[in-house]
Amino acid sequence: MPLTEQKNAEVILFTDGACSGNPGPGGWAYLLRHPGTGRETEASGCAPDTTNNRMELTAAVEGLKQLKRPTRVELVTDSVYVGTGLSDWMPKWKKQGWKRKERGKLVPVKNEDLWRELDRLAAIHEVRFSHVAGHSGHPENERCDELAVAAYQPLLAQAKAR
Repeated sequence: MPLTEQKNAEVILFTDGACSGNPGPGGWAYLLRHPGTGRETEASGCAPDTTNNRMELTAAVEGLKQLKRPTRVELVTDSVYVGTGLSDWMPKWKKQGWKRKERGKLVPVKNEDLWRELDRLAAIHEVRFSHVAGHSGHPENERCDELAVAAYQPLLAQAKAR
């Protein structure tokens, strides 16, 4: 991400989601950085039966929920789904009653609950999306991936113990 974009953001939110199988056990993670102070916060969580896209969305939602006031946010993710959804698809879905076109018909948007929550949070904050390639050595993306994978490991261990 260009340095000018980082300077304009009050916080930078790095996110990632991961799944073992799709659907399957999944994890999400975020790293929230305040460039002005250098302060960082990270968190992760898991779900037993989910999809990679749900985990990617959950990471963004959970990270934005941490902000206590309207904030300029640079959302950095390897998820084209989250970024394109936020910037291109969501306005169309909202006009169509949270429906999308599939084979000429309007059908419900997948993960509508999370999209609605992301929409609510994005209305509070000024969110700009930046895409990074996954598994390309981007330090914060790699850290989020590590946290997301670690989050669902206990679920895999429980499944093997059965």
